Amino acid sequence: MKTGKAIPTVMNYMTVMPHSIGSDQTIEAAYNMMKEHSIRHLPVLSSGQISGVVSDRDLKLAMSIRGVEASKTTVEEVATNDVFLVKPESKLDDVVKTMADKKIGSVLVVDNHRLVGIFTTTDALMALNELLHTRLA
Repeated sequence: MKTGKAIPTVMNYMTVMPHSIGSDQTIEAAYNMMKEHSIRHLPVLSSGQISGVVSDRDLKLAMSIRGVEASKTTVEEVATNDVFLVKPESKLDDVVKTMADKKIGSVLVVDNHRLVGIFTTTDALMALNELLHTRLA
């Protein structure tokens, strides 16, 4: 059942200008930022460049380890450095397939080596909902 419509891009569904945190900040600061803004993923920047991403799960795990002090442990110590980067014009189907295959919770969207957005599993579900109601209705 082909509709003949073009596959949308990540740009259509990403969160634009996401909150980010410096790699030298504490995990306590990251946790508080996530809580304040009701988000689960934070891009980590070092000297303005993407150096990783940290999730609420990463932070909770780190803070549950005996001896880890949230006010002294840096984000850099717990962030994931293997980050999935895409361009805003990346096709949605390719991105969500890779996310599903590799069990990736967030994708950082970059343009000219600059962070311009984040696309998460929540954004993917919002895209699915919209596409089900508009293209398949």
